[in-house]
Amino acid sequence: MKLLIIEDEAPLRTALIDYLRQDGYVCDAAATYEQAHEKVKLYQYDCVLLDLTLPDGNGLDIVRTLKADGSAAGVLILSARDALDDKILGLELGADDYLAKPFHLSELNARVKALIRRRQFQGQRHLLFRDLAIFPDQALVLVHNQPLTLTRKEYELLLYLLANPGRVLTKESIAEHLWGDVADTADSFDFIYSHLKNLRKKLQEKGADNYIQTIYGLGYKLNVS
Repeated sequence: MKLLIIEDEAPLRTALIDYLRQDGYVCDAAATYEQAHEKVKLYQYDCVLLDLTLPDGNGLDIVRTLKADGSAAGVLILSARDALDDKILGLELGADDYLAKPFHLSELNARVKALIRRRQFQGQRHLLFRDLAIFPDQALVLVHNQPLTLTRKEYELLLYLLANPGRVLTKESIAEHLWGDVADTADSFDFIYSHLKNLRKKLQEKGADNYIQTIYGLGYKLNVS
């Protein structure tokens, strides 16, 4: 899962990144409104963690931008502004949750997981797809009720496909989702092929159907038919 952390306080931003990366998230970060606006315009995220008070703008305008662009990202507002009016305005603009500072990182992580479950997995703790059962909280994948061992990137790739059934995902979008904006510096995205190949092989060795379809010249798609 890919997160954008918009926070101008450097120590808190670093603590959030370190904590959430340990739980397997790909984390991009922005310290200013301008940086945040550029990232939400260029990239897609599963969840945006948003500080309201930024040095060069109001974080609520980022919520307005996400909603105007039809972004599928969940939005969790983080702010020291614990006024009721701020909470109501943020939620009415389309934010999914609001957490007042200071907060425990474990509570933040639980809220991020709950938000992603609500938006991408119909609020369920597990996801079923044909012969697969996935338990995101445990990073557990079962094929025909047998555990499947995947690398971290193979697991994230499978989850990204399952979150976008029937949609063609380009190599560029997969690279950005799994590696963050550092993927922009890659000379090519051919390494995606190797991860797809290994994922397919492991699924089929467990008896799974071949439902990851290559769309030549475009990318890959999880075939739902």
